[in-house]
Amino acid sequence: MTLIGVGVIIIGVACIILAIFIGHLLNNLASVLSGVDKTVQQLPEQMDGILKETTSIMNESNQALADINNKMEQLSPLFYIVGDVGNATRKLSSSLVDATDSVKTKTEAGQELSGKNNLGGVYGGVALGYYWLKKKRDLKREKKAYTHEQ
Repeated sequence: MTLIGVGVIIIGVACIILAIFIGHLLNNLASVLSGVDKTVQQLPEQMDGILKETTSIMNESNQALADINNKMEQLSPLFYIVGDVGNATRKLSSSLVDATDSVKTKTEAGQELSGKNNLGGVYGGVALGYYWLKKKRDLKREKKAYTHEQ
């Protein structure tokens, strides 16, 4: 046998090994494609289920939105009433601010008068005496009420 014959035998053996390897590779590829085929066959059923669920969710969302709109229509008059009450309280508070400013002005005038005549200490003493007498009377009344209950 010559070198050419040995070379041809080696090339033949390599081709057989390559054919076995390619056959094994194609067999694995066929099993992968078989799994993909099964998955693709199940896909329409899964899509039908998803579409049914999506339709159900959309219907429930539409019902919830309609219910919210209905309740908002019923609450609208309440919001108008609250707005009117807010306006009325704003007007009342502005009137109270005007009255407070008036009292403040009068008080400042009284303070200037008492400051000029040095009567601040006298007014404080009279107020303290009045408060003390009032507290003393209240304590006596409570004591009498307590002794009568027992």
